[in-house]
Formats: sequence, C-alpha cells, structure tokens
Amino acid sequence: MALAPKLQMRQGQSLVMTPQLQQAIKLLQLSNIELAEYVETELEKNPLLQRGEAGETVAADRDAPETSSQSELKLDDAGAVGAAQGDLDAPREDVYEADSPSERVSDAPANPSNDAAGGPSSSLDWSNASSGRGGGEDFDFESVTAESLSLKDHLHEQLSVAALSPAARLIALRLIDETDDAGYMRGDLDALATALGASEGEIEDVLHICQGFEPTGVMARSVQECLVLQLKEMNRFDPAMEALIDNLDLLAKHDLKRLVEICGVDQDDLADMISEVKSLTPRPGAAYSGESAPTVAPDVFVRELPNGMYSVELNTETLPRVLIDRSYYAEVSAVARTEDEKTFVTDCHANASWLIKSLDQRARTILKVAREIVRQQDGFFAEGVQSLRPLNLKTVADAVEMHESTVSRVTSNKFMATPRGMFELKYFFSAAIPATSGGEAHSAEAVRYRIKSLVDAEACDAVLSDDQIVERLRAFGVDIARRTVAKYRESLRIPSSVERRRILARSA
Repeated sequence: MALAPKLQMRQGQSLVMTPQLQQAIKLLQLSNIELAEYVETELEKNPLLQRGEAGETVAADRDAPETSSQSELKLDDAGAVGAAQGDLDAPREDVYEADSPSERVSDAPANPSNDAAGGPSSSLDWSNASSGRGGGEDFDFESVTAESLSLKDHLHEQLSVAALSPAARLIALRLIDETDDAGYMRGDLDALATALGASEGEIEDVLHICQGFEPTGVMARSVQECLVLQLKEMNRFDPAMEALIDNLDLLAKHDLKRLVEICGVDQDDLADMISEVKSLTPRPGAAYSGESAPTVAPDVFVRELPNGMYSVELNTETLPRVLIDRSYYAEVSAVARTEDEKTFVTDCHANASWLIKSLDQRARTILKVAREIVRQQDGFFAEGVQSLRPLNLKTVADAVEMHESTVSRVTSNKFMATPRGMFELKYFFSAAIPATSGGEAHSAEAVRYRIKSLVDAEACDAVLSDDQIVERLRAFGVDIARRTVAKYRESLRIPSSVERRRILARSA
C-alpha cells in the first residue's frame, strides 16, 4: 500500500483554559500568605490596581465600557472556572474590599435544618475590618522585633577572642561553616583536611578547641559526643555513664535490665543516671535558631453562639483589599494614541477586573465549603474528637454543588480557628471504619483518639495488647482488624505493649 500525504478535517470539542480561568483556579488553592504575595506582585505589574485602605470607598463608573470580566465566576461541576452571565455586586464591580458593609448578615447556625439559604452571602460578615497596614492604634508592635543572634554569629564572636594561630583560625572558620542549626558539625574531617591542606590531626585539635565554645555540646559530630561534652562539663562522665551513653539504643527500648548489667550499677543508680541524661540538650543550637516559625493565620473563624449554634466567618485580616483606580483609567484612556497603548490599557483593566472577581469568588467559595464542613461535623464541635464523623470530598462537593477537585483545592493549606483549637480543613476529612452492628460508620480519627485514650488509661499490671484493644473497640461498636490497630498505634507513636509495660514498671 502506497504512503501519501493527505488533508483531513475533523470536528471535536475540548475545554480550553484561558489565562483568566487559570488565574481563578490558582487563587483558589493558594494559602493566605501565598495569596498576599501574589496580590503584591499584581499590584506592581498592573498600574490600574490600587491597594485599598481601611474606610476608603470608590464609586463605580457605570458608564465605563463593559468587558468580558463583568461576567460572574462560577465553579462548575468540571472543577474548572466558567463564565456565567450575571453581575457580582454590579454597583461596585471594580472594587474588592474585605470589609464591604453590603455583605453583613446575621450569624449562621450549624444545624442544617435551621440554616438559611445556601448562598455565601447569607453568612458573610466582612464589617469593621482593618487592613492592618496603617499606624496608630492598628500598628502591630510585635512585628517590629530585634534581630536574633544566629548560632554561627555566636560562634564567630567567641572565635574572635580565642587565642588561635592564623592557620588554626582559618580551620575554625571552616568548621563553623560546616555546623548546622542544631549545633552539629557535619563536615568530614578527611575532606576538610584535603580542602584546607592540613593534617587530620590538626583539624581534630582545632575542633576540640571549638567544642569548648558555648553552648556546651556545640560542634559535636554525633548525639553521643554532644551528650559526652555536656557530661564532662558537669564532671559526671564516669565509666558507668560512658557505658550508658554507648548503649542509648537499649535506653530507647527501655531495656533497663540489660543496662543494669552493662553499667554495673543497681536500679536506683541507673534511674538517677537516666534522669541526668534526660536533662541534657541533644540540640544545643536550637536556642539560636535564625528565624522564628511563622504563625499560622486562620482563614475561617468558627464561634459558638449562646443558642448552641455556630457562626462561620471569614478572617478579614488575611483578605487583601484591592480596587481599580477609575480616575487614572479614564485619564490614561484619554491620552492613549497608538493601538498598542490602547490594547495595554484595555488588558490592564480586564486583568484587574478578573483579579477582583477571582478574589471575591475565592472568599465566597472558601466560606461555602467551611460552612458545609461545620454542618457535617457538628458533633465534633459539640463533643470533641470522639464524635468526628467519616467525611470525604465527594460528600461536601455534592452538598455545595462543586467538583471534588474544587473542594480539594479549597481545603488545601486553609485553616479553621474553632473553640477546640486550630485545624486544617483537611483534618475534618477522615476515612470510614464500619460499625459492628451495621450502624453508622466511625471516623478513623475518632478511632485513633479512642486507641490513645485506652493506652493512656492503662495500669502497670494491665497493659493492653493490640488484640485486647481490638476487643475494647468492638465493645464500642467499631469493627476493626488488629493490623489496623497496629498501624494507628504506630502513627500515634505509641510503643508496643512490651515496651509500654517496661515504661510503666520503671515509673511505678
């Protein structure tokens, strides 16, 4: 059969993601910190965008030419963002304000039977918010803190007053550079000797000098060496303690009987030695951590009302406030002469409008999903973890009429502040474990909580094995296998029954 080129025409359908639709999906899965960084970038790129300040209002120009960005964003059942006809807050379509008074409504109950209409505007409360950027009473003094001293800076200060030769000082500088934030020297002595042109003995001599710096135990090469340095500083490093340090694996297994034989001491002396080891610091550099861990800001607040219901509100402090400068838009539109200038101004206005609408839809979608989670897990808020119900993405997606992928994006890196603490939205989704009598299934998280409660209530002479835990759980109506109990126990970092029996016997 001969091969020859030919032309064919085919007709088909495909979903095309425009840049604006991709932007809306991207914003949906960003955390509040990532969203703030993204908005800052857009403010630098788009001259028509302006950061909204607290109490500032801008009237919309209804005579402005309409663009495709005036259509409402709606998350459809395909998980993408489609354009649906309808105006989102038409009088203020060019302003996205986190404290818009038009969104203020009454608190929403957690009981679905008493709930109002499912629209997100039925529970938004964005009034009296502050941008948090101004001075005066809103100034955040905690954000202005003194620069903390890092571990390496602390070691360099001590090196500057140490009586070392220039060659030894050069070696010490390299050793400090090889020290991590925990305080351990991670460099290889052979490689350092080759790189510095010195003998391994010279490197080790300088290392011993540097190990005398504060904090005690710094620049050790292992946990054992770190503990030895601290014990020598306390003048408590005797042969019995040396034997204990050399057998830390037995201490981790709570094999006290074997340790008594190795160390050559009685049980009382061994207990005192273990107490001394526990008082030591395995991470001497932790006190000089360079940066403090960032505080997690909740995206949603859940508050209990006097009538026993729950109010679900967005955290307005984490929502950016951006608007379109309509006066500047009119000014640059009037002076634009070339086709490229007109296209640039039009594109900037369209992109700004899409950003504002995407931010608004993101906030509404997060609130809608959070409200449904509170409805589904009302037992958790009333009674605790033991009343957590099994929940999956499909259940919430069907209730809010969205796709599972959309709900997954909404619940990623989003946090909810509740009367019971701060939880990621993903926490409320848990696998189902069947009930013994065929009743309502149990949440895997609730089962883990019951396992921990059973272990915490153990007595020295009544340590539960995994099989006994299975029997206790089945008495609660939980149909679970022994291997599942073992898996949950390990995920909770609960040792086996043999190790727990040793721990309880030692503490008795």
